[in-house]
Amino acid sequence: MRKATLIVSGLAIVAAALGTGPWTTNGSRAAADDTAASDAAAKPSDEAVARTRKQVKMLDDLYKTAVVLITTHYVNDEDDLAAGSAAVALFDAMKKKGWHEVRLLDATGEPIEDNNSPNDEFEKAAVAKLKGGETYYERVVQRDGKSFLRAATPIPVVLDKCIMCHEHYKDFKDKGQIIGVLGYTVPVE
Repeated sequence: MRKATLIVSGLAIVAAALGTGPWTTNGSRAAADDTAASDAAAKPSDEAVARTRKQVKMLDDLYKTAVVLITTHYVNDEDDLAAGSAAVALFDAMKKKGWHEVRLLDATGEPIEDNNSPNDEFEKAAVAKLKGGETYYERVVQRDGKSFLRAATPIPVVLDKCIMCHEHYKDFKDKGQIIGVLGYTVPVE
């Protein structure tokens, strides 16, 4: 367990150093309060959205690289902390610190945790688009008068070790299908 705590703590330090700046929500499932940024007064500049998109892609690389490294070096049997569990703990730490929100979303139809099911219109559309072959999906939304980039990226099975604990992933790996999606909500600044 000490090894798992060190891994999650180390990842939290790295991600905090790469964060986007504080933002808060009202504590409810804020996605339900999203509105499309359609009116000109609320729409952020193209440059601001491009900066945020670049940040999302950097965070995506960071998180996915961390999961692969944890799995490669620390997951040796079913009793070890799964890299996905470490990632979810890291996502929670980043959200509590006010940096950004990341959700692990199931794309298999058999979520490991119920809270991994897509919750809102954006998440459901993102999973459908990414399962259909898209490599990235996004939407700028307004929440409490602020602009956010909601983005989603696919999660494929890249290591055979993943199948050690998740046998049903084998079919997805063999068919080249995604097993999940990372859903980001990042403030546009």
